[in-house]
This record gives sequence, C-alpha cells and structure tokens, in this order.
Amino acid sequence: MAVARIDIHNSDVPVLCQSCEARHKGMCGALDAEQLKSLARQTRRVHHAAGEEMVAEAMPVTGYGNVMRGVVKLSKVLEDGRQQVVGLQFAPDLLGRLFAKESRVTAEAASDVDICMVPKSALERLVQENPALEHRLMEQTLRELDEARDWMVTLGRKTAAEKVASFLYLIASHIDPSQGKAVATFDLPLTRADIGDFLGLTIETVSRQMSKLKADGVVEIENYRHVRVPDLGRLRARCG
Repeated sequence: MAVARIDIHNSDVPVLCQSCEARHKGMCGALDAEQLKSLARQTRRVHHAAGEEMVAEAMPVTGYGNVMRGVVKLSKVLEDGRQQVVGLQFAPDLLGRLFAKESRVTAEAASDVDICMVPKSALERLVQENPALEHRLMEQTLRELDEARDWMVTLGRKTAAEKVASFLYLIASHIDPSQGKAVATFDLPLTRADIGDFLGLTIETVSRQMSKLKADGVVEIENYRHVRVPDLGRLRARCG
C-alpha cells in the first residue's frame, strides 16, 4: 500500500508552523503535532523593524517570543543613560526568562525580526506538563550561559583584533543556521557604535580592525555593512 506523502496539504503541523525554519531546532521541536496545534491557537507572529524596541527593561512579562528570523539586541541602561549591550539572540532562541515577573533587559530588533509570541501562562503551563519541552529550554538556557562565560573571556582577555574577529564569527555562525559551514554572508546587525559598546572598544578601533581583516582577505565588506566570510575557519583562527 502506498504511503501518503506528508506535505503542506495534509500535514498535521499547523499552517502557522509549516513555514517556520526555526521550529525543529527551537522549543517547538519538543512538541508533537497535537501540542503544536494547541499552542498555535494562542500564538501570533509579529514583525519588528530594525531599531524597534520589543521589550523594555522592568516591563511586566506577559508573554515569550520564539525568534524565527533576525537578530535581537539585549541591553541594559545605567541611570545616567549609558548603555551596555549584554547579548544577542538569533533563531531559534527564546526571548524572555521563564517564570520572571518583569524583564531584566531591554530587547531591541537589531535587524528586521520575525518572532512568534506565546502568552506567558500558556507556555509556562506547557513547560510544566511536558518534560521534553522543559529539557529543551533548559539546554538552551545552559547554552546561553556557556556563551556568556565565553564572551567574558573575550572581553577580559582578548586583544582588540581578536574581539572584532570573535564578534564577526559570532554573527557568521549564528545569523543563518541554514548556510553552509565554510562560507557565510550577512549584513551587520549592529552599528559600529553598538559593536564598540558590545566589545568595550571605540568606534575608531572597531573600524580599524575590520579594515585590517578586509585587507588580509579574511572578510569582504561592501557598503560598510554587507559582509562575506569566504572561509569561516580562517576567521575563527583570528579569534584567538
């Protein structure tokens, strides 16, 4: 007997989820078809233009966002107005800390961002009912903790050249998981000022180090922000 082909016409996966490239690697990869259907009834897809604030620091948490596409910039602002970029999120990261009452950071769309918003109560209830989902989100949280510790090493011990190379490698290896492992092409999601803020460097130092990487053929830069990395291994070697 012929096996029925599962496609967009007869799949049990909700229509909202069928076009989501982040679904399998994100939290939804731990859900079965029925759970996806139940969750999809409560979710909504939201688009944020680059530069738009998504969540403000100290804002009450009413929902969580599963990043589907784009880059989210996380920052904290001191009382005197100084800003510190404390992290970047990519697909399929979860925006927001589970069970928190208010946001501890400001989240801004560094590039155009598509995000799947889930009500706080719905996701927290599903986490309590689904050990596989809880495990998937715990793994993501621990991965982000590991990356934060690695970034502490970058900020505390690496040279300016290694910091800029590490930033470019971070973007190249995260911004589009569907790209091949050897080559990456992307638009810088942060301005030179934000990159300097993220790395603890001046704008001039960031520009100078990028120019050096370009002169050495490690990266190709067009129109000030479009970057092509012809050999990710070579860029990684420059990260120290």
